[in-house]
Amino acid sequence: MPDSAASIPGFCRDCFREQTVAARRCLSCGSPRLLRHSELYKLTLAHIDCDAFYASIEKRDDPELADKPVIIGGGKRGVVSTACYIARIHGVRSAMPMFKALEACPQAVVVKPNMEKYSRVGREVRSLMLELTPLVQPLSIDEAFLDLSGTERLHHDPPARTLARFAKRVEQEIGITVSVGLSYCKFLAKVASDLQKPRGFSVIGQAEAVDFLKERSVTLIWGVGKAFAATLERDGIRTIGQLQMMEEADLMRRYGTMGQRLYRLSRGQDERIVETDGEAKSVSSETTFNDDLSRPEELIPHLRRLSEQVALRLRKAELAGQTVVLKLKTADFKTRTRNRRLDSPTRLADRIFRTGLQLLEKEADGTRYRLIGISVSDLSDPGLADPPDLVDPGATRRAAAEDAINKLRDKFGKTTVETGYTFGHRRRDQ
Repeated sequence: MPDSAASIPGFCRDCFREQTVAARRCLSCGSPRLLRHSELYKLTLAHIDCDAFYASIEKRDDPELADKPVIIGGGKRGVVSTACYIARIHGVRSAMPMFKALEACPQAVVVKPNMEKYSRVGREVRSLMLELTPLVQPLSIDEAFLDLSGTERLHHDPPARTLARFAKRVEQEIGITVSVGLSYCKFLAKVASDLQKPRGFSVIGQAEAVDFLKERSVTLIWGVGKAFAATLERDGIRTIGQLQMMEEADLMRRYGTMGQRLYRLSRGQDERIVETDGEAKSVSSETTFNDDLSRPEELIPHLRRLSEQVALRLRKAELAGQTVVLKLKTADFKTRTRNRRLDSPTRLADRIFRTGLQLLEKEADGTRYRLIGISVSDLSDPGLADPPDLVDPGATRRAAAEDAINKLRDKFGKTTVETGYTFGHRRRDQ
């Protein structure tokens, strides 16, 4: 580390002026958002995470929500998809049952998720990322790893400044905020992006990595969930610093391949590269019921509607899939999954629904369900999807009808044409 704080490179995240002296505020614009680090201009691997993504989009689109706690989620039987930071202060967390969230924050405004809108905004953010570097690895709709190695000549700025300009551009052009983590490896870049949310920009350099990790909980390590953390706790291991004092062979003897990961990540060793081929492995849609359902006539309309949503997402993503997976969650929270591989890939709601229906028939045995979902995996290019069906001649007619319905929905809205399965059901839901 440099001897003088003034010699540590840094800049203002608002006006981007270089900071040549140690100060609490920018000498040019007065902003307190200064970024300084001894390795600031040497690091190239970043993790970008949108702040409370769904809630931020809803607040952007409805200014009256700006100062209110907002929860994105389903009805009384649903769970929290995400919550704004105001709601989080009251104890609301993602995946929390909605009734518990409203107990913690009764004044919250609950907004039903609009995945089509969120996906659209996610693509806008992704497009801006790809202007920085082709090495973008999406992890989900609202986060990604980026490798900006070799981009300094392109952007006429080191990666740190390029990322800061990107964050400001997202705010100005898209209307939401992001947090940035910058480091030398994936593990610490992701850790860094979570340190100062929202609108954060944190840096973890190689020289400080071991000391930074020493006092942190083992749960910070990727792959250490509640169950494995409990195993480590029983073995007397609570902090990463304790792992740093152990030998790799000992950790592998105790925990197998996970032991090797513990050894390496506890020392900030992560050689994973940013992979650009991390496409989605499946396309899915699911819904949680307001009241438990058991009868086929109650479940089938939901299955049909979800199949149409999956087919729409496949079409928009220009994908097809060959394995259909039915997901059910019982009233006592036990999950059942059933799958069937098709003879050829599909992107048709009709084939997805009819396959799901065959799987559902065996499960509609009087069991009460709180959730149903349908997904398509084994994704591929749609070029070979849905060839003529010689066994079921009616399939060709249904495919043509579905194509006509899709064109009408694209032009006039998704509720313009209804199937018999969803006609009355959709209106009861509204």
